[in-house]
Amino acid sequence: MKNLVRNVFINLSMVLILLACVPSNDFEVISSNCTKKELDFISFDELALIAENGVVQIQEELFLEAWVISSDKAGNFFNEIYLQDKPENPSFGIVFKAELNQSHLFYPEGSKVIIDLQGLFVGKSNNTINLGSTFSSFGNLSVGRLPALTAKEHIALSCDQAQMIKPRIISISDMQTLENNTLIELKGVEFIDAELGLTFAEPKEETNRSLVDCEAAIVTVKTSGYSDFQASPIPNGNGSITGIVKKEGDEIHLIIRDLNDLEFDGPRCPEIITEFTSESVFISELADPDNNTGARFVELYNSASEPLNLNLWTLRRYTNDKTEISSELDLSGLMIEAESTLVISPNAEEFELVYGFAPDLGVSTNSPADSNGDDNLELVDPFGKLIDVFGVVGEDGSGTNHEFEDGRAIRNPEVTKGNPNYTFSEWTIYNDTGDAGTIKQPQLAPEDFTPKQHY
Repeated sequence: MKNLVRNVFINLSMVLILLACVPSNDFEVISSNCTKKELDFISFDELALIAENGVVQIQEELFLEAWVISSDKAGNFFNEIYLQDKPENPSFGIVFKAELNQSHLFYPEGSKVIIDLQGLFVGKSNNTINLGSTFSSFGNLSVGRLPALTAKEHIALSCDQAQMIKPRIISISDMQTLENNTLIELKGVEFIDAELGLTFAEPKEETNRSLVDCEAAIVTVKTSGYSDFQASPIPNGNGSITGIVKKEGDEIHLIIRDLNDLEFDGPRCPEIITEFTSESVFISELADPDNNTGARFVELYNSASEPLNLNLWTLRRYTNDKTEISSELDLSGLMIEAESTLVISPNAEEFELVYGFAPDLGVSTNSPADSNGDDNLELVDPFGKLIDVFGVVGEDGSGTNHEFEDGRAIRNPEVTKGNPNYTFSEWTIYNDTGDAGTIKQPQLAPEDFTPKQHY
């Protein structure tokens, strides 16, 4: 039986040798003999178990059935054939490495092939199971490409009819859960604005382009600088793309076979708005504890019934009587929940030791959250509008009605929105002087403060 199978591979090799004189990629698929013999097949899972032992040469007389999902017709794949275990809903994908030019003429997409594993090396690298020969680099053994004649002895078409490979339809955000080296389809995607007008790849350079969906999830499309469509402009519409998912360490890419894998004829995603304003966010508590400067903090409160994205919001501090901004804090990336607080600390480690929980945001000393009680603060929305203030810019707080040195300034419970003009009646202020209607009562941390709790 083994000899009969070998004869099939040898007959196929003769056809490949004859094809070597053909200069064009545009010929029909070359017909060849196939095998109908019962063989000793192993599963992809069993092959993966072998690869877990490092780079291993398979000694047993074993065979693997697989379906071809790649194509080198357009030059975006080179000396590699991507194989998966089923024509749809695959659970595994591998790479057969071989110096086989124009392999699509013999193993077109959708073909079922039989791999004679005996004598091949199998190994795992960057989450990929590879089959092929070996090479050594700095003393490390890796799986490399088989020479053409050797490769022809190890791969042949099955007699089973070729099938249309059905890509798994999935979203960008779910790609990390997919089986590596399998065929997928993404719908409702587009290339990012910054890359419109560019080509798929720079000449002779492997190039990454970024694909995004309407929820702003993003993935890289990798293209060879030698592919036939390297110089084609990337499409500016929205649509679907089919390709092979490739995971390399923490990175994930999509590789298309040719431009037929793209259909981008729809309108682009509407602009995603992440900047919002609201008068419902305001400064609710300022802390300068008499017993611990490391326990200072600023608390914000959202009185609205819905959360607010603080993208491009800023908190500004004017030290003493300065009229120029002394320090500024970008609140981008933070969300303040409905009817909830957001606490900012200049010393997150000390804050947690004192109050028993971590702040929502830890920043540096000398930031707006690190006031010694005689500074002035402003809360500004993404559009530059002043939403709320504490104190009077240009006036040192010492001895005024906006001094909270060694104490605390807390917003009164009847206040439900920000005020761009400092209004003393909206605050209860404790300090070490008691001037201008404030309360002379230094405050101690943690007992005199209520971070994360606004009435």
